[in-house]
Amino acid sequence: MDHVELGRRLRSRRAALGRTVASVATEAGVSVPYVANLENGRGNPTIAVLNRLADALGTRLVIDLADPTADPAIAALPPSLVDFSQTRRFRREVVQLATVLEQDQQMVRAMLVDTLAAVASALRRDLREADWQRLLDATVLILAHPSQ
Repeated sequence: MDHVELGRRLRSRRAALGRTVASVATEAGVSVPYVANLENGRGNPTIAVLNRLADALGTRLVIDLADPTADPAIAALPPSLVDFSQTRRFRREVVQLATVLEQDQQMVRAMLVDTLAAVASALRRDLREADWQRLLDATVLILAHPSQ
């Protein structure tokens, strides 16, 4: 992955979580300009810093020495999902689900974004807001009301 792709993924993840550069930088123990530079495709972060940034963004760092001819396994979040994750409805569902699951809202938000992104990736097509709403409804139904 090149620096521009890394920056795009960092920014996409941060935006999907509704976080500021400052909040992520503080949690990861790095400066705001450092994170801003990484998001803009500049800088040469260490693995330790990338791991701390991944933790701050509610995800994990995966290092893969893959065949250079293979397609990337993990795609960046679709822009339509980033937009949807910032809607009032999505935020409301995060709060309600976090209460039901007795988990941190940031963790629940990250889990929902990851889940929706995985489904969209499997479908291999761009989704619209109505599609995201239906996927969110199904995911919340399963998480909040598991079958017994």
